Amino acid sequence: MTITALALLLNFPRVAQQLLALERHARAAVTMSAILCAAGAFNGIPNGTGMLTAMAKGFTAHIPASGAQHIPFLLGLISMTLSMLFDPDSFYFGVLPVLATTAHGFGILPATVGQAALLGQMTTGFPVSPLTPSTFLVTGLSGVELGAHQRFTVPYLWCASIVMTIAAVVLRVFPF
Repeated sequence: MTITALALLLNFPRVAQQLLALERHARAAVTMSAILCAAGAFNGIPNGTGMLTAMAKGFTAHIPASGAQHIPFLLGLISMTLSMLFDPDSFYFGVLPVLATTAHGFGILPATVGQAALLGQMTTGFPVSPLTPSTFLVTGLSGVELGAHQRFTVPYLWCASIVMTIAAVVLRVFPF
């Protein structure tokens, strides 16, 4: 804050210029700071209070031990679809920790679950999800309606997600 104040004083000698500079850049800086603080709290509270472990144990109770090894594979198949239900923050800070902790209880590395989630959520799901601002940027700049974009793109992206998941199994990135 001190350096920001000094930079404003040196670069913008008039108060009106300083206010314009703050208005131009403060929104993005404050938004990003708020997101990072919220992400820290969102991760820290469930971990520190034991909620994450409790949710994973509850979830584990409903999974047969013989089916647990398939968690990464199944997540890889449905993660593209999950991008339509959860925005990236909710998925990565809320859903994925529970799935990774659950899988870890069955001896599956949490990183493997993260890799499976990335196959569809951030690769093929991101450009069509109505919950990410970049989707609206793409459709707005191209002049295509969101529904038309999704109808055309989703089948191809879902197939790509399935191919990547199968490739991950064949390459032994995660077990089947």
